[in-house]
Amino acid sequence: MLSERRLEVLRAIVQDYVGTEEPVGSKALTERHKLGVSPATVRNDMAVLEDEGFIAQPHTSAGRIPTDKGYRLFVDRLAGVKPLSTPERRAIHSFLDSAVDLDDVVARTVRLLAQLTRQVAVVQYPSLTRSTVRHVELLSLAPARLMLVLITDTGRVEQRVVDLPSPFGETPLADLRARLNSRVVGRRFADVPQLVQDLPESFEDVEDRGTVSTVLATLLETLVEQREERLVIGGTANLTRFGHDFPLTIRPVLEALEEQVVLLKLLGEAQESGMTVRIGHENAHEGLTSTSVVSVGYGSGGEAVAKLGVVGPTRMDYPGTMGAVRAVARYVGQILAES
Repeated sequence: MLSERRLEVLRAIVQDYVGTEEPVGSKALTERHKLGVSPATVRNDMAVLEDEGFIAQPHTSAGRIPTDKGYRLFVDRLAGVKPLSTPERRAIHSFLDSAVDLDDVVARTVRLLAQLTRQVAVVQYPSLTRSTVRHVELLSLAPARLMLVLITDTGRVEQRVVDLPSPFGETPLADLRARLNSRVVGRRFADVPQLVQDLPESFEDVEDRGTVSTVLATLLETLVEQREERLVIGGTANLTRFGHDFPLTIRPVLEALEEQVVLLKLLGEAQESGMTVRIGHENAHEGLTSTSVVSVGYGSGGEAVAKLGVVGPTRMDYPGTMGAVRAVARYVGQILAES
C-alpha cells in the first residue's frame, strides 16, 4: 500500500499531466503543489511510484507521466467527483427539458455529453426488456386492419399494423382496448405473456377470439424484439484534439467506435447502474487500449434501463468527466420519470 504522501504525489502528477500535457518533474510538483516536503523527498517518492508501475518516464526528460495503473489508483482513491457549476446544471436542465420525445432526449443527451466533457459520447436507448407498459392503444385503420401502439414508462413508442382474420367493429375494439390495458398497464414486459394468455377465451364470439389472438400475437412479438441494441454516438471529432495521446494514429479508436457490439460491451450491462471507469488496457478491444471509458446507468424510479457514457484518451479529467456523466444520467432519468 502506498503512503498517503505518495498518493498525494501521484494525484499531483495526474492533475498536472492532464492539465499541461507535459511530463511532470519533481521541481514543478513542489512549485505548484503544497506537498509539505522537499524536492529531494518528492524525487524519492517519484522513484518509488515508478518502481511500482504507477508512473513512467516517456523519454530521457526528467518528467514522468501516469500509467494505466496510476490512473486506476487515482480514480479508485478519488475523494469525490467534481460537481458541476450552477450555470452547467442550469444548461443541462434547459437543454434536456425542451426535448419533445424519446428520440429527441437521446439525441440531445449525446450532444450535451460531448460538449460538457469534450469527449466521444455514447447513449444507449432504453431497453424494452427492462421497461414497463404505460399504455396500449388500438386504432382502427380499416374493418379488418388496426394499428397497435405500445407506449413504455420510458416514453418509448412502438407501432405495428395488424391485419385481422375478420372485420372487427368499434365496440369490440374498445372492449379489447379496455380489458388489455386493465391487465398490462404498469406491469413489466416479462410478465405480460402470462397476464394476457387467457384473454381470447374471455370473449364470447368465436370470431372475436381469433381477432384477439392475432392482436396479442403482434403485441407479444413487439415485447420480445431485441431493440435495446440501439446506440447513438456523438462528438467523434473531439478525438482529433487528442491526436498525440494515441500511439501512432487514432484510426484503431475510430474503427472500434464504429462497431456497435464493441460499444455495448464497453458500456457494460444496463443492470450495473453504478459508475464504471475502464482505463486503458482494461478495455478488452485492441483498438481501445489507449482510451478510458466512463459509463453509468440511467432510468426512472431508480432502476437503470440503459447506459450512457464517454470515451476519451487515458489522459482524462476523471473527476470532471465522472461528475458530468453522473449529472446528465440523473437529469435524463428525471425526464423519463416525468414524461
